[in-house]
Parts: sequence; structure tokens; C-alpha cells
Amino acid sequence: MKSGEQSVSGTSAFIMSDRVNHDTEDNTQTNGMQEYRTKLPAQMYSRSNFSIWSFLRKCIGMELSKITMPVIFNEPLSFLQRLCEYMEHTSLINKATTSPDSIQRMQCVAAFAVSAVASNWERTGKPFNPLLGETYELFREDLGFRLVSEQVSHHPPVSAFHAEGLNGDFIFHGSVYPKLKFWGKSVEAEPRGTITFELPKHNEVYTWTNPSCCVHNVIIGRLWIEQYGCMEIVNHSTGERCCITFKPCGLFGKELHKLEGYVQDKSKKKVAILYGKWTECLWSVDPAIYEAHKKNDKKFIEKFNTKLQEREAVSEGGDSDEADDIPAPEVTETVNVLPGSKLLWRVQPRPSNSAQMYNFTRFAMTLNELLSDTSAIAPTDSRLRSDIQAMENGDIDLASEEKTRLEEKQRAARWQRGQTGEEWLTSWFKQGSNVHTGAPDWIYTGDYWKREYSNCPDIF
Repeated sequence: MKSGEQSVSGTSAFIMSDRVNHDTEDNTQTNGMQEYRTKLPAQMYSRSNFSIWSFLRKCIGMELSKITMPVIFNEPLSFLQRLCEYMEHTSLINKATTSPDSIQRMQCVAAFAVSAVASNWERTGKPFNPLLGETYELFREDLGFRLVSEQVSHHPPVSAFHAEGLNGDFIFHGSVYPKLKFWGKSVEAEPRGTITFELPKHNEVYTWTNPSCCVHNVIIGRLWIEQYGCMEIVNHSTGERCCITFKPCGLFGKELHKLEGYVQDKSKKKVAILYGKWTECLWSVDPAIYEAHKKNDKKFIEKFNTKLQEREAVSEGGDSDEADDIPAPEVTETVNVLPGSKLLWRVQPRPSNSAQMYNFTRFAMTLNELLSDTSAIAPTDSRLRSDIQAMENGDIDLASEEKTRLEEKQRAARWQRGQTGEEWLTSWFKQGSNVHTGAPDWIYTGDYWKREYSNCPDIF
């Protein structure tokens, strides 16, 4: 146990007890599988009466991770929980595991990487900054994985995570330290840190970094999110690469949400072209078809998509002689789909109440849910944060008070360590290097699931 710290504070213990009693009534199991909630305890608090400019005008050009933000900017999740949204589309991992060809596996991994970005769409709330030593675990038997994450550094803020398949079919890990800056009308998040994905069955290791994210119109107007930059996925075992460009919006918004990329083999030959929108879908097509239509057949593409619309209309009233000439009508309407394309991924529709629930996906709705069996989770788990719980329950004043209390407690602990010369010790990750890239990384120690939490710090 770290000097002067207890395993669980009185506040956390009270929250745990209260939430266990409440959630025991709501959580049920079907066929032995846990059922998860489909809505938050309270709807999103309106920001319409809050002057964002009165606060942000003091922060132009500054790094926002070093600034105490009003709780009204937040959504009721910690950044550690937000990281877990990578795992929403685990079906893509299953496809990668079972695909017999390395090029097919690369395309599945690319779809998995893009799908993680999709949850950012219209998510304009800022996740709570994790406290130093804060952890989050997610065990999903239904999806076949378990994940643990920890805030391993406060300045700079670094979040480390490690996920693994329950059948040993994959390992997914990394350390992330996004840099946030305010530029007057927008807030930019620059991703830093390497993501690593391993498929032991095929002895393959993939790495990549995420594109940049920008929230526009933070002062006035409708908030909207843009992703831009290059995502390069490298298969370190075969030498194959995938480069995906997230296109900036452009002057008239024609490129908004679009992405385009390619897969090349170890000889650097392009073997597949990827295209779509990070908010909707990802398609793969043969490079020859793509280039032919890009250069010469814009009219054909327009005709092709007109056929799609006709197919959709006919499907409601009868058969069509041309039905076998075009893809099934479920293709997205806002992406021009080339003949011969293969769908790699399509975003899941958000629940009907998403707009009132911080634009959360179904998966995000479940991340802060305390289930009946909470005795196993660490006392540093994000679910036990009183400020996030208060915001989730619609009590913004209490959330603000608790957020201030927790931040002051963290500052006092840091000052105390400075006085005594004590160094902070992480619990579940250790600093090292990524063996595949050589870049600095935080390596999982492998001890979390032993459930020995006696040395956990009292941070709440």
C-alpha cells in the first residue's frame, strides 16, 4: 500500500453500496448472459444557458489537459471508459481471427480501427479526465473479451489499456496521451501513442495511430466533429501495410467524413482500395476497378447509384429484371458504391434516445453501469467516481462539487509526495518500450485479474 493511503474511501464505499442495491433490481440475466441497460438514469443536461465563450476565451492556444474545465462540458464517462469503446465491434476481431488470408485479415483489422473512431460522431461532450491511479475494467462474456485500463501518468496525461480474448484469440493494448488545444472556434485533439493488435493464432502483430479529431463551432452555431489525418496500419509479421486517409471537410463540405486508403502487400503492390465514411461504413474494391471509375466513369457511378434507388423502390412493390445486376439495397445512401465492392463494416444504428443521452451508442450506455457483483472490481474503478455518478443521475451541481473535491484531493496527494520525495507507483502497468516499434509504451504486468487490490490507492 502506498504511504498514507487506504484501500477504499468512505465516499466510494457508500456509492458502491448504494449503487449495488439500486442496480440489483434492474439487472437481469437471459440464458445465463448478463443483460445491460439501454438508457442512462437521467437525460442530458441542457448547455443552452451556459456561456462557453466566457470560459474558453481565456484558453486560446492553450493545452486543455492542464486546465480545470467546468463540468457542463463533460459527458458522464471517464476517458478510460471512452477508450473501451474500441471494443464495440468485436465481430470484426472474430472475422480477422477466422480469415485464412493475411490480406483479408488486414482489411478486417482496418475496419476494426475505423469502427473505433465512429463512436466520436456527434459526441461533443468531453470525457472526465482520469485521476492518477484510476482504473477501469470491462468483462464481457457475451462479446468474448476482458479489458483493464489505468491512468499511469497525470502530467502528461497517459492512459494505458490491455484487452484480451477470453479464448486467447487476440491481444489488444496501447497507451494513449491525446493533446487537446483550443483555437478560438474549435477544439483539436491530437492523438499520441501506439495501438497494438495481436493475433496469436496467425503469429501476427499490427500497430497504428489514430487520426486527429476537431470539434467545431464551440462558441456559436451547431457543434460538429471532423476527423482528419493518416492512419497507417502495419503488419509487422508479413510486411503488409494499410494506409487510410481521413479527409478534412474542405471548403464546401464535400469531403466531410470521407476516408480513402489502400492495402499493399510486402512487395508494396496495392491489392485493395478502401473507401467510405468513418460515420457510416467501409468498403473494399479491386484497385483496377477503382482507378477505372475514378478516371473515366463518373457518369457510370451516377447511373449505378440511380439503379440502387430504383432497386429500393421496386423492392417495396415487386420484382425487377435488373435485380441481379446491383448490390442488395442495404448499402448506405451517402456513399457511392462501386461495382464489385465488398462491405467490410457498417456502423450500428444508435438508439432512439441517443440524442437525450449525450449521443451515446448502445455500447456506451452500459460502460458506467454498476452491476450486482461489484465486490470484484478495484476500489479505483471509474464507476465509483462520485462526480460521474452525479452527472449521470442529472445532478450537475453535485457533479461539479465532487469533481472539484476529487481534483483538490489529487493535488494535495501530489503535494504530499513532493514534500516526502515519494515516487508514484503504478499498479497494473509498467513503463517500457513497444517491442514492435521501439516507441515508449506502458506494458501490462498481467496481475490485475488476480483480484488482489490491497495496495490500491485511495483516490476517491
